[in-house]
Amino acid sequence: MNSFLQALRTQRWDDHRYYHHSRINQTLHLISALSFLTAYAMLFVDAALSAVIGWLVAMVTRQAGHFFFEPKGYDEVNQATHEHKEEIKVGYNLQRKIVLLAIWALSPLALWIDPSLWGLVTAHDSDLALLRNVGLIWLVIGVGGLLFRTVHLFFIKDVQTGLVWMCKILTDPFHDVKLYARAPLYLLKGELIDPMHARHGI
Repeated sequence: MNSFLQALRTQRWDDHRYYHHSRINQTLHLISALSFLTAYAMLFVDAALSAVIGWLVAMVTRQAGHFFFEPKGYDEVNQATHEHKEEIKVGYNLQRKIVLLAIWALSPLALWIDPSLWGLVTAHDSDLALLRNVGLIWLVIGVGGLLFRTVHLFFIKDVQTGLVWMCKILTDPFHDVKLYARAPLYLLKGELIDPMHARHGI
């Protein structure tokens, strides 16, 4: 258990120090985390709409921070190139994220081809029913993406690394609220980049 928790702390710290220098990115992660927590609560009420919140709000804000605001140049703090960080990324690096997001964005077209998704769902008869069917597809993609990378890590790393990563992803919203709660305040003060002086967050 101690080994697992230490590995979790390491993955969280590496994720923060390598991929969250931008205060805008951190602020978007705070918004994303709060949206994910809302989606978690909704999961027990309406799983399909929970997935819509998770993907359309939480994931879009989260990934927008990475794609548009996070610096891609040489990382002076960690003495690493962007290419090196992408190569050693435990989870989904930007290239893998593009593939996952493309699948997510194109998946509703399946309901245009067949509204019943070949008998897997009830064909929609209203906009809300359509939204729920899209949400169900996105829920499967979310769970599938999580399990796929977890099992993939079993083979390219080891079982503990995969399980630690899955645990990290599922608990990131709770951790990010604590870690990035002050990011909007720093942003309002004009600080666009986190100086990363201290090992905060672990």
